[in-house]
Amino acid sequence: MSERTDLEKLLIEGAKLERSEIKDTELKLIDKVIQEVAPEIAYLYQIREDESEELQIKTGRLHENRILGILLKFYLEGKKKITTGEVEDEYRRYFKEIARTTISTYLNMLKNESTLYKERDGRVVYYIFYEDPPLDINPFWFTRIFCIVPAYFDRARTFSKLYMNTKNYVKHYDNVYSHKDEDLLIRNFKFITGLIILNIFKNRSLKCVLCQFSKREIYKKLGELISDAVKDRSDVLPEDLLENVIEKFSEIPIFGGIKITNEIIENHVSKEILQYADTFKKDLDFQIMVSKRRQDIRLKQRLAIEKEE
Repeated sequence: MSERTDLEKLLIEGAKLERSEIKDTELKLIDKVIQEVAPEIAYLYQIREDESEELQIKTGRLHENRILGILLKFYLEGKKKITTGEVEDEYRRYFKEIARTTISTYLNMLKNESTLYKERDGRVVYYIFYEDPPLDINPFWFTRIFCIVPAYFDRARTFSKLYMNTKNYVKHYDNVYSHKDEDLLIRNFKFITGLIILNIFKNRSLKCVLCQFSKREIYKKLGELISDAVKDRSDVLPEDLLENVIEKFSEIPIFGGIKITNEIIENHVSKEILQYADTFKKDLDFQIMVSKRRQDIRLKQRLAIEKEE
């Protein structure tokens, strides 16, 4: 595939998604934020392309990889005991739906391989990791076992909720610090949070390139498009803001990021973002001005290619 063909295929797929309604409420929330933050990659960021599924090869290992990724997502939330029904619900959210009996079959296979173990509570059966997932492992090896899509999308969902509740956090901050320009804080808070979400999807795309089941050329191009969106919104920001907020909050703990829970979001993350939004007002003002110009150019390029097709 040529570079141009890759880009065209992504844009066409994005146009198809744009015409179809996203029904899952969790994904709708993320999608709404992305359309506000980076409309030039709207509908593209969520593309999930799996070579094995399309060619019907190694599908058993693909299902195991995804199921373990779903358990990983729950594990990172602090939930270690998972039912078949919970796995089924998450599988339907992120991937092409499969039968509950198929999910049960693979959960039991993973149990027989001593990857998971069972625990009963009356009629309810829970599945639990036999050993905790490894930390600080090379992503190449990690993605051979775990699908990272659910974990990254879940982190994006968490920050999307933070984005949508910006006014509440700013109001609380204003009460404590008596800030004079509430509208400015709202704008800056949204910009930083939106950039974190974009960086989450950049990290996800770069990991998906390494997955043995993926269409790597598609993920590589997707990673480039999202990286451009991140760069357009961050290249004149101070290193302090980039390293201590954007990068720190956008990576999952497995690869050196920090653990995010609702309590941490409420008590620490929102406050930290607001402090940076306040401290770096001038830097953010300049970056936002530059970003808007670049966003307009990217949108025109995308529309031109879609029109040609």
